[in-house]
Amino acid sequence: MRKLFARIAMCCAFVPALLTGTSAAAVNLPVHKEVLDNGLTVLLYPNKQAPTVSCRLFYVTGSVHEVPGKSGLAHILEHELFKGTKKVGVSDSVADVRFMATQDSLQALIRPAKIAGDTALVKKLTAEHDSVLNEHRKIFIKDELWGAYQAAGGTGLNAFTSDLLTAYTVTLPKNKIELFLWLESDRMQNAVLREFYSERSVVREERRMRYDDRPTGRFYETLNSMIYEAFPYRVPTIGWPSDIDNLTREQAEEHYRKYYKPRNAILVMAGDLDTLETMKVVKKYFAPIPAGEAFPPLTVRDPEQAGEKRLTVKRKDAPNLYTLVFKTPAVGDSTLYALDIAEGVLNGRSGRLYKRLVEEEKLAVGVSASNSPNKYISEFSVRVNLRPDANREKVEKVVWEELEKLKNEQVSAREFQKVKNRAYAGLVRSLTDMENVATMLGWYEVHGDYRIFLNWADNLEKVNVADVQNVSKKTFVREKSIAGFLVKE
Repeated sequence: MRKLFARIAMCCAFVPALLTGTSAAAVNLPVHKEVLDNGLTVLLYPNKQAPTVSCRLFYVTGSVHEVPGKSGLAHILEHELFKGTKKVGVSDSVADVRFMATQDSLQALIRPAKIAGDTALVKKLTAEHDSVLNEHRKIFIKDELWGAYQAAGGTGLNAFTSDLLTAYTVTLPKNKIELFLWLESDRMQNAVLREFYSERSVVREERRMRYDDRPTGRFYETLNSMIYEAFPYRVPTIGWPSDIDNLTREQAEEHYRKYYKPRNAILVMAGDLDTLETMKVVKKYFAPIPAGEAFPPLTVRDPEQAGEKRLTVKRKDAPNLYTLVFKTPAVGDSTLYALDIAEGVLNGRSGRLYKRLVEEEKLAVGVSASNSPNKYISEFSVRVNLRPDANREKVEKVVWEELEKLKNEQVSAREFQKVKNRAYAGLVRSLTDMENVATMLGWYEVHGDYRIFLNWADNLEKVNVADVQNVSKKTFVREKSIAGFLVKE
């Protein structure tokens, strides 16, 4: 799920590299890329540091691909694909089909009754639907897919949905990777969307807890809709409440049948594997699957921002927060590497913002800066956790003073090199994390090319202090800012 400050980006904490020399960074990851005839992209990275393989299957379908009225569709499908397939999660596939058809027929009667306001009929039909569902559940093998991974020694089993993708992840012993390929190829072809309407209620409750009833949830959701005027990043990945309430199994089924297919999928494996042998098994399970449909090109873009935008939300249960956001170019733009340096100068306990706002002025208890590259449009943001008695205008003034310094003064050579050194140290540390390597390879392939990830260190090395000043002048412009205060009444 997309969060304003969640960061899976070109950041030192997330990029593995082998460093050569004292000042230059070079990445040496022997990644094998192959695209099958049906469009499936496969990325394999052999690394024998442990007898495990981190496995990822990315579907390039997220909230940016959803049309009005169907927001939350990718997210609910993330849930539904754990319900099983024609072969997994059920003991009687023939009865399974019959139960599904009966429930779909009842839901088709419930929907017009709701629109007509016939509450008595809705109640009657819903009770009948739930009775059929309870009988259906008697033939379920609960969590069979999940349990199969766990029984094989799988760890890190998870799934997530974002603006751009839905991902399924697990790390397995090296002799169990065929299980991953079998289960995921089956799930790609034969998923059955069982318990859809009860799961829809679960998602609606998840939204209520994480957004509707949380002051920060609604604040950032509203702020996000101000950042993006036309572009679908403004749509919450979990979906709008009214859309969730009206999603149908038929809509989800159609979306799955069209798009959860090889043409829109990226398979990533990193760890103790043999490239040639692994490709043979990948082709065995995935090559026969039809390609599926491609999404229409995403042509909508935001208009030029007309001026500064401001949001103030007051709630009795709110923390005191200040957020400042600037839109920046898409992943692959060279200026983003200079913004990584700007982030490092501002961020952390030794960064300029912490020193000013927390240590010197005593206005905040925490502060962070984040350069968050993304496909199509990116963001640079500052977030401040204010003290209860802090003067909001003074907090904002200090933040802008530090941004103006970046625009008007070059970063000192010492501070500049300290940020780079910290980044390179993070590169070395993260090299041992195959789960992170697998995730980042897939993430950047979704964004256009996994090599953006591999070339990050080299591109950062090319940045000089003048670049940081120039990009700061271009980015930190008040008329292009979006500011938000979440205030405790």
